[in-house]
Amino acid sequence: MKTGSCLCGGVAFELSGALRDSVACHCQQCRKTSGHYVSATQVGPDQLTITRGDTLQWYRSSPAAERGFCNHCGSSLFWRHDDDKGATSVMSGTLDGATGIKTAKHIFTADKGDYYDIADFLPQEEH
Repeated sequence: MKTGSCLCGGVAFELSGALRDSVACHCQQCRKTSGHYVSATQVGPDQLTITRGDTLQWYRSSPAAERGFCNHCGSSLFWRHDDDKGATSVMSGTLDGATGIKTAKHIFTADKGDYYDIADFLPQEEH
């Protein structure tokens, strides 16, 4: 069992079972919501339990996906696609303590900011 939360604690959650390795997304939406790029693990619908959701808000960021965030402190927490059968991406930095995961790859690298380089030799996908 892994726990996580937003910065102010208004949203807290538990993740059960194995976590997917983190995927770093460099798309414009992820960069806009986080201020940099996003790195997220992903869990199935039965693996995520919101234990405190006082300030959890969902924002429809595209016709096919929504993002969960804390409406008090602004922490970006979740991303889910309508077609992903209930799977939710969980921002890896919101997990408490050691995660036991690593970054597996980078996606949407064609959209990355010009102010940084990806120099870790992990696989990169342009889209």
